[in-house]
Amino acid sequence: MNPEDIQLAAFEIILNSGNARTSVHEAFASMRESDYDKAAQLLESSNEELLLAHQAQTKLLQNYASGVEIKIEIIMVHAQDHLMTTMTLREVALEMLALYKKVG
Repeated sequence: MNPEDIQLAAFEIILNSGNARTSVHEAFASMRESDYDKAAQLLESSNEELLLAHQAQTKLLQNYASGVEIKIEIIMVHAQDHLMTTMTLREVALEMLALYKKVG
């Protein structure tokens, strides 16, 4: 794979995981306002964005598994960090939504 393809995949991962992170933070705000339905919708929306990011990641992994040489650049490291952090944040938000509903 050429460096431009790798950078494009990295930016796709960053863009989609960034959109997901925004939705998660909006869901937190909805939880604080006791709007649990909206929070759940936002968390579902964040999952859809994460799936898009994950698809870009999977394409790279499939290429690598088929023997395509992939040189990792710092932007890809950043993209992976962004994706995994957002996935973890969403998991925490799902737990918090359950707690808000139980306590509220």
